[in-house]
Amino acid sequence: MKTAPPRMPAPLLDLRHVAKSFGGARALRGVDFDLHAGEVHALLGENGAGKSTLIKIVTGAHQPDGGVLTVAGEVVSALTPSAAHRLGIACIYQQPALFPDLTVAENIALRLEPGTSVRRVDWTARRERARALLQRIGAAIAPDTEVRSLSMPEQQLVEIACALGAGARIVIMDEPTASLTQQEQHRLFGIVRELRQSGVGVIYISHRLEEIFALADRVTVLRDGESVGTFPVAGMTEANLIRLMVGREMTQIYPPAETAPGNVVLKLNGVGCSQSGVRDVTFEVRAGEIFGLAGLVGAGRTELARILFGLTPADAGTVRLHGEVIAPASPQEAVARGIAYVPEDRRRHGVVLELPVEENMTMAVHRALFRGGWLRFGAERTLALDYIRDLAVKCAGPTAPAGSLSGGNQQKVALARWLATRPRVLILDEPTQGVDVGAKSEIHKIVRRLAGEGLAVILISSDLPEVIGMSDRIGVMRGGTLTAILPGNADAHAVMAAALGQQEKGAA
Repeated sequence: MKTAPPRMPAPLLDLRHVAKSFGGARALRGVDFDLHAGEVHALLGENGAGKSTLIKIVTGAHQPDGGVLTVAGEVVSALTPSAAHRLGIACIYQQPALFPDLTVAENIALRLEPGTSVRRVDWTARRERARALLQRIGAAIAPDTEVRSLSMPEQQLVEIACALGAGARIVIMDEPTASLTQQEQHRLFGIVRELRQSGVGVIYISHRLEEIFALADRVTVLRDGESVGTFPVAGMTEANLIRLMVGREMTQIYPPAETAPGNVVLKLNGVGCSQSGVRDVTFEVRAGEIFGLAGLVGAGRTELARILFGLTPADAGTVRLHGEVIAPASPQEAVARGIAYVPEDRRRHGVVLELPVEENMTMAVHRALFRGGWLRFGAERTLALDYIRDLAVKCAGPTAPAGSLSGGNQQKVALARWLATRPRVLILDEPTQGVDVGAKSEIHKIVRRLAGEGLAVILISSDLPEVIGMSDRIGVMRGGTLTAILPGNADAHAVMAAALGQQEKGAA
């Protein structure tokens, strides 16, 4: 008589044929996904593939139109955020949802303590619980610290402490390393591994494929609202994952330069700003050249961009544009001189999510577009349609809210706004941060095309393969100054050595 095989434990989370539509748009088309205890299950897909919708269904923010959702073997018919919390589901978002004017201990208490109307607060116990949870994840944060004084990585650690304190069995991490330094990333990876060892199931969402291979046991790929499949990470390659996500081969992620750089457009000599910590920066950028700026977080790359755009004007050195000394004292003056800046945080400074695509695209040229105060909406619409076509922006039309677009398409809208000013120098700060590989490839092609048309481009990126693959030359910053200028095909180890201060300033 044959013995029956051992019965596998039920998944912590099991979704079958989950569907969701918004109006006439189908966000999910019968998605299957499951998560086991003690597993890190990665969720991959291009922006707009359905990842965010799926996570909102799991956390109770959205109700599915169809399908079955099971938590720990029990079918859940009407999941709400509070019900998800009671079931042990916690989500740690890229932008932590904490109260900035409250202390760390108070924020943790709001998540963990019952909301009774009248009760005595045990402040000592509240602080001790917060301290114990923070120590458990290795976070050196005082419980009485106001959240507004914490960095983004520290706020993420507080979110993780809240999840642990609530006894979460299912932890969702949505792009958790987007704003972390390398050291902070390693600490987070250690916490994820500890969660796995303690039996917690982790859903891990990231556009950085190297993180998937470092952490995940399995990976599910979504494309156009459908689950392409679930695979063991051990048997996958980066090329296979990219092909599954985009549905095509990505043979040329970094397009090569097709023309040689021309005359010098922008030249910096000993530029510094005591307010932002930038000092003695000297380099030049030519027409048709992509000059990459590499360096660790806090090296001064964004601060240098802000100097050139007039946000924190230089108080030392000289800046020349086509040989003429300039000193932009405001963004308006920088734009008038022909300098455009697409900032790192597109949600705060790149696009206004509530405004239509067309208004976002024309915002920087209103004075030229509406001369004499006359509202020429036809001209605005024509300009927006031109950029929607030229940059291949995927949207319902020029009147669609910018907030309805994927991250990659929002970045294209931000880029269009500054291209409309017809700049001579374009500064791009982390232009592909948080966008999927397909949108990243499209943005790379656009940037290379713009350089080919004679634009001088300064590309700031923390993605080392990107800055090496896209740049004609690479300036490496450390401590607010330039430590080296390397050729675009420089070895990654040489770039990192310069970023760590192990190489003297040179020229290429």
